[in-house]
Amino acid sequence: MIKKPARAIARKKRHQRLRNNISGTAQRPRLNVFRSNKHIFVQVIDDLSGKTLVSASTQEKEVAAAHKNTGNVEAAKAIGTLIGTRAKQQGIDTVVFDRGGYLYHGRIAAVADAAREAGLKF
Repeated sequence: MIKKPARAIARKKRHQRLRNNISGTAQRPRLNVFRSNKHIFVQVIDDLSGKTLVSASTQEKEVAAAHKNTGNVEAAKAIGTLIGTRAKQQGIDTVVFDRGGYLYHGRIAAVADAAREAGLKF
């Protein structure tokens, strides 16, 4: 019988393969995306110092109040623009995009496109 691995374990393996090649520095931090069924979380991380520089999520009050459903593409676009503006305020203009083992499609692509429109380069 063929046993299929769990989806979360397969995603973590894909993410680890990505992380072997992607690392954030102070000059070019890593833009990490995590999505759950209800929410999406984005962080800009400096891996050399191990610190989160900027973060945004759909659990924040202003984003949750503006969107009835926080697990859709519209909320992901809002998070992308929010992380882009917050990063620009901190003086961050270029990042390395870390899709977190997810396919570059749907909410992940919406976050990336909105962050690019907000002024981040990657």
